[in-house]
Amino acid sequence: MLQLASNENPLGMPQAARDAATRALTDASWYPDANGTLLKQALASRFSVPAEWLTLGSGSAELLTMAAHAFVEPGHGVVYSQYGFLVYGVATSQVHGKHIVVPAKNFGHDLDAMAAALDGGTRLAFVANPNNPTGTFIDGHRLLAFLERVPASVTVLLDEAYTEYLRPEQRYDSIAWVRRFPNLIVARTFSKAYGLAGLRVGYGVSQPALAARLEATRPRFNVTTPAIAAAAAALGDSDFIRRTFEMNAAGREQLATGLSLLGLECLRSAGNFVMVRVGDSSAVHRRLLKAGIAVSPLHAYALDEWLRISVGLPEQNRQLLDAMARILGESEEPTTKET
Repeated sequence: MLQLASNENPLGMPQAARDAATRALTDASWYPDANGTLLKQALASRFSVPAEWLTLGSGSAELLTMAAHAFVEPGHGVVYSQYGFLVYGVATSQVHGKHIVVPAKNFGHDLDAMAAALDGGTRLAFVANPNNPTGTFIDGHRLLAFLERVPASVTVLLDEAYTEYLRPEQRYDSIAWVRRFPNLIVARTFSKAYGLAGLRVGYGVSQPALAARLEATRPRFNVTTPAIAAAAAALGDSDFIRRTFEMNAAGREQLATGLSLLGLECLRSAGNFVMVRVGDSSAVHRRLLKAGIAVSPLHAYALDEWLRISVGLPEQNRQLLDAMARILGESEEPTTKET
C-alpha cells in the first residue's frame, strides 16, 4: 500500500537518527531521562533559549492537549479556526472548555475575527501555520499583528508542525516572538520533516511561567530513550532537512500541477500535502484504496468533497496522478463541482 495519508516524510528517517536510536537501545532497560536533557540541550543550543523554556511531548499533538489541561478550566473559551487541526477540538472537549470556532476565510485563519472572538472568558487560542489539512499559510507580519492584539490573559499556542516546509521568503522568527510575548507557546514536531513519526517527539518553546505549567501536566516518561537520541541527532542533520525541503517543494508542485491538469481544484499548500476537491470523496477514496493508494478523506472537517494527499517521492506522486486519471476516466458522473 502506498501511504499518502498521514504526511510522513517519504525519505524516511535520517541515517544519523537511526544510528542514534539503535545505540540508545542499549540503555532501553532503564527508564528514560525524564527531563530529556540531551534533546533539550540540543534545542537550547539551536534556538539560543534556556533549557527551562523547553517542554517535550510525545509528538506535538501531546503538547496541544497539555496546553488545554494547563490553561483551561471547564467553561473557559478556546478559540480556533474552522478547518483547524482536529486535535484542537478534541483537546477542548477533554477539559470541558467552550469551543469558539471562528469561520475560515478562504479555507484559512481569519485572524481579525479570531481576535474579535477573544473575551474575558477565553484562556487559549490555537493557531496553525501552515494549517493542516488545508495547507494555508499566514504571513509573518499578519501573525505578529494578531499576537499584539491578544490579551495577556489568553495563551496562544502557535502550531508549527510543518514550518520546515516553508519557502525562505515565507519564514519568520517565532522564537524571537516567544522572547517578546510571555503568553506565547511555539509547538513543533520531529514527526514530519525530520522523519520520526513513529518515535513520537515534539517540543514547545515558551517563557518559564508557561513552561512550568505545561511541565506540570506532562507525563513523566512521555518521550522514550531512543526517541530522545534520534531527535537530537536529526536536529543536527541540516543536509537531510535541505533534501527534504527540495524534494517536497518539487513534489508538491508535481501534485498540484497534475491534479489541476485533471480538472480538479487544488488549494495552494505550504505544507507537505495538498488538499484537492474531487466531488464524491468517499467513492474516490475507495477507488484509490483499491488501486493500492491510501489518502486522507476529510469528513471529520466537514470537507466532504475534498481529499488530503501527502507529497511522496516523484514516482509515488506519478502513481497517484495516474490512478486519479484512471478514476476520473472511468467515472460516468463528473467527480468535481463548480466552485
